[in-house]
Amino acid sequence: MGEFRPQEGNFSVKEARIAVITARWNSQVTEGLRASALRALKRHNIEIVEDFYVPGAFELPLAAQKAAKTGRFQGIITLGCVIRGDTPHFDYVCAETTRGIGEVSLNQNIPVAFGLLTTDNLQQALQRAGDNNENKGEEAALTVLEMLELFKSMQVT
Repeated sequence: MGEFRPQEGNFSVKEARIAVITARWNSQVTEGLRASALRALKRHNIEIVEDFYVPGAFELPLAAQKAAKTGRFQGIITLGCVIRGDTPHFDYVCAETTRGIGEVSLNQNIPVAFGLLTTDNLQQALQRAGDNNENKGEEAALTVLEMLELFKSMQVT
């Protein structure tokens, strides 16, 4: 399974400025994602990180778009958690948040990491946000760094 995770590498993008945008909804999960993402950035000597919070996952795309439009960031990490309930609310929030984050990345020409957990229950979410190899916050941080390194090798911004 590890071969599908972003590569842990010797990234030469330490001058990059990264925005981390975290949803407060399901904070017992999202704070684990955030902590792991910040640790991964620090481990790769990313010193310029700006931390932002939004109420919930649905607000992640708009906040990412606003951050991208400032021109201050080379990459954005979005972190959130939506847990399935008894209504179709889960499906709508997940679909629109996913679509929105993807649109920001393409329209703003900047890597926007998708750190949105979409789980059936709290236990699954906590497993993917815990202090382990499955933490999706770390994965999102590494994704942004790998993409920035790729763009650097392509000599594009």
